[in-house]
Amino acid sequence: MDVLFGEQRAETLREVLPQKMPEKREELVLEESAQAIKAMGGKFVLPFRFKNAKGTRTSHSLIFVSKHFKGYEIMKDIMAKESSVTDQGVASFTYSPADASTPLLFSLARPFDGLKEELLQAFSGQTISMQQIYERHSVDTPFIKKNYKDALLALEAERKIVANPAKRKKGTFADYVTATFK
Repeated sequence: MDVLFGEQRAETLREVLPQKMPEKREELVLEESAQAIKAMGGKFVLPFRFKNAKGTRTSHSLIFVSKHFKGYEIMKDIMAKESSVTDQGVASFTYSPADASTPLLFSLARPFDGLKEELLQAFSGQTISMQQIYERHSVDTPFIKKNYKDALLALEAERKIVANPAKRKKGTFADYVTATFK
């Protein structure tokens, strides 16, 4: 464990884990695994969990690691498509055969609305292309490129951003289109 997590991180886990509930222990171990991989030089880290048939326990997890954004983007799209639950078009990055019967648990987070608010805060006063927004903001989030395009279209309709060029095919927000955040 010391080699996998690093001695200090492993010791901290040994101290903290016994006091946590099983679900929180699992989340903490997965998070610390991802952070340890980043500390070893993995720039883009993406975990994906698999649940048992009842959806009550995690059977195993995959952690994808890449040094390049393009590899991260491709795998993120694949994992998003394989997620058993999406809410407002945002994937859970978990596959659970039972999730189809309990979609409410994930939907309580309202992730898409949160993305719009995060973008308004993160890029306030800036003019920036959709692709730059996506590359700067999407790492370590559940959002895929389509989520960003949908959020920017919604913000444009709400007049919270100004897109350039303003005249585009209806319902599109190409990678090169810039958004000026008020």
